[in-house]
Amino acid sequence: MNTLRIFSKIILESPPIPVVLTSVRFKYVEKPPNGVNYRRKIHYPEKYTIKPLDVTNLAGRHPVTGKLVIKGLGGGIKHKYHWIDWKRIGPKEGPPLEERVIKIIEDGCRTANVALVASGQKLRYILATENMKPGDIIKTSGHIPRIPVRPNEGDAYPLGALPLGTQIHCIEKYPGLGGFLVHAAGTYATILRKADKRVIIMMPSKKEFSLPEICMCTVGRIGNIEHSSIPIGSPNRLRELGYRPRSGLWQRKTGRHGRKIKPPPPVKLIQADDKDEEIIQLTFKGKFVKTLCAQFHY
Repeated sequence: MNTLRIFSKIILESPPIPVVLTSVRFKYVEKPPNGVNYRRKIHYPEKYTIKPLDVTNLAGRHPVTGKLVIKGLGGGIKHKYHWIDWKRIGPKEGPPLEERVIKIIEDGCRTANVALVASGQKLRYILATENMKPGDIIKTSGHIPRIPVRPNEGDAYPLGALPLGTQIHCIEKYPGLGGFLVHAAGTYATILRKADKRVIIMMPSKKEFSLPEICMCTVGRIGNIEHSSIPIGSPNRLRELGYRPRSGLWQRKTGRHGRKIKPPPPVKLIQADDKDEEIIQLTFKGKFVKTLCAQFHY
């Protein structure tokens, strides 16, 4: 008992942690969260509209503090933004919802083309597929039949309603989220197999995702396929696209340090020579042969 009393009075104290002070100066910069766009800020109205929306170019700066977050952005041609309706909602029973393609336009704020579709009095924008043209009828349905459907390009169905090997885009990550995956021009995902009310798809990066079969998607490949094969061509073209030079190899001359004027070289006087050209006459009267041995007899 005495030993227990002795040990109960002992207080274990950890040794003090040494603190090292350094004179290194550093600036802490917060990492931008995923999904935040520091290139432009879009002014969304309260209600959906097909009218082009106003855009404020941020040039890589924080929209509130104004501090530079991402270098290399800024300038370029100003573009309006077309509001895309990412949710393709269709009836789960009965005939599918039919919409007509009115026109296909180019959007400067994205790589893919945009299609204006109409159903009754409702107009909205969606991403245009490879072979979509004005006048086409596209369908949207939320029903999963026992036998897979035979869809057309631009139709929207759940993943479980489509056959294996179908090319799709604008895929929902969760049911009801809206088109979240595969938005870039010329890209598509492929349905590989189905297992336990889930569908395995292969992304453009060759990764495989397993998603619920009730997630909506759009059939076909996104249009504007030649976008990735068009070269930039010049630094000026890159400036038009909204990228600033990232090195000192090319900088626009601002005149800050003046001009470096070099004197031109002296004028070179070119005159015609009046002297007659010297005529060279050969004096050898013998016969020329092909070999040196026969010529000089050695």
